[in-house]
Formats: sequence, C-alpha cells, structure tokens
Amino acid sequence: MSVVLAALTSDPNLLRCELLRLGGQVRLQGDATPNVVGVGSYAQEEVLLRRFPAGAELSLPRVLPDIESEALLFHAQRLPMGLAHEENTQPFRARHWLFAHQGRVEGFERLRASLLAGLPEHLQRQVRGPTDSEVLFGVFLKHLRALGRTDDPRLEPEVAGQLLARTALEVAKASAEAGVARASNLNLLATNGAVLAATRLGELPLYYMRMEGSAACEACGVDARTSDLQPTLGAHRRQRTVVVASHLARPASWVELPSGATLVVGSDLQARALSAP
Repeated sequence: MSVVLAALTSDPNLLRCELLRLGGQVRLQGDATPNVVGVGSYAQEEVLLRRFPAGAELSLPRVLPDIESEALLFHAQRLPMGLAHEENTQPFRARHWLFAHQGRVEGFERLRASLLAGLPEHLQRQVRGPTDSEVLFGVFLKHLRALGRTDDPRLEPEVAGQLLARTALEVAKASAEAGVARASNLNLLATNGAVLAATRLGELPLYYMRMEGSAACEACGVDARTSDLQPTLGAHRRQRTVVVASHLARPASWVELPSGATLVVGSDLQARALSAP
C-alpha cells in the first residue's frame, strides 16, 4: 500500500523545521519497499517535483525540501512490474495543483474508458499512464474547470474539499454501478499551495494533526537559552502547520479522519472536517 504525507504551513521559511519535529511519529514506507517516491513543493510561483530512485533512503531529513515552501505533498509506493516509473510517480501536477491518491478503484479496468471519455479533451491528453490515480486527478480537475476556478488563488478550502469528495464519490459510484461487488478505498489529497484538502472514502486510515509553534528547533539553534529578542524564536513560536499522514509510528496527538469525511485547511491553518456531500 502506498504512503502519503502532506502539510500546509503558515511560514514557508520554516516548513522543513516543522516537519522535522515529526521524526519518530510518521512512517514514510509501508510493508513493501517502494520503488517510486515523489515529493511536490512550492517555490514562490513555481511548483517543484522531486523524484527519488528505487532503494533511496527514506527519512524526513532526506526527503524534505531545502527551499521555502507553503505546502508539501509526499507519496511513496511500489509499482507493479511493467509500469513506467517516470509517468506513474505521484504526486501528479497540473498547473498549480498537486494531487496524490492512496488506495484502489475496484474494477478500474472496466471503468477507465468511460471515465476518460467524461473528461475534457485537454485533460484526457494529460493522462499519460494507465493508473487509476491519474484518472482520479483528471476527474478532480474536471470539477474545478466546471466552476472556472482551476487557477483561482482565492479558492475557498471548503470548495476544494467538496470537489475532492465529489471526485471520490463519483468514481466509487461508477464502480458500484458497473457491478463491482468490492468497495473502493480512496484516500485523495490535493493542494495548490494555498489550500490543502484530504478525502477518505473506505477502510484505509488517514490522520491529521495541527502543530502549534515551538520554542525549540535544533536545525535553527533555537532552544531554552535563546533570547526572547531573537526574531527566529518569535517566528518559531508563531508557526502553525497542519499535517496529514497515512502511516504513523506513534498515533498520540493525531486525529483519525472518519471514512466519508474530508479535511480542509486554508490560510488560517484551521483544520476543518466536512461530512460527505
């Protein structure tokens, strides 16, 4: 099973500092050793994707970006033999959006053609690989496009979350209507650097936590001896970050997102759970 980790923070300068605090709490790989690992982040107006080779060390210090970034989306999985790694490594990117999927659309082979046919032509062309994950991203982008808000920097987190939930429900419903007896498990995550949304549909757990500011940061040399007059100390104390993770080593302080619910986070860094539409 794939692994996802996402974060949205109040201070892009301190994203790396914040996530390093999670050492020992989150796991970056599941039971199977991943052979495709990707990390998406933001550098001002640019969206950056970094890929890691099979067998690379997976630790927070190694995979976290060294740049300033408002958001991060990490995904690791083991692809079956025969699938091209470059085309199928998540997170996927379209314009300013990053997207990752954990789980499986049951009966996808029977649904792929009809789901693709329901996408606008330009989104059909963006689907380069055979996986259900990339088609799910296309369905989400279709809903954004229908509202004319694909590139809207003022998109409300609740709207992004509702569209992400609609994506999961639409595809799961198509699977059921095709006569597939087994229910799909779909954890979907999306961010444009300003909002973060995460939807859980099914049995695969998904957790979140809101991290408050800290007066200690080993990377920045901030500790109990640091003067209150130091700007760095004040910045760390004011920092707020919401993190979403699929695999935990220590679940204390984390909240499990119920199946059928969607987590949305905006510029206020408040984590709100929406019920199924």
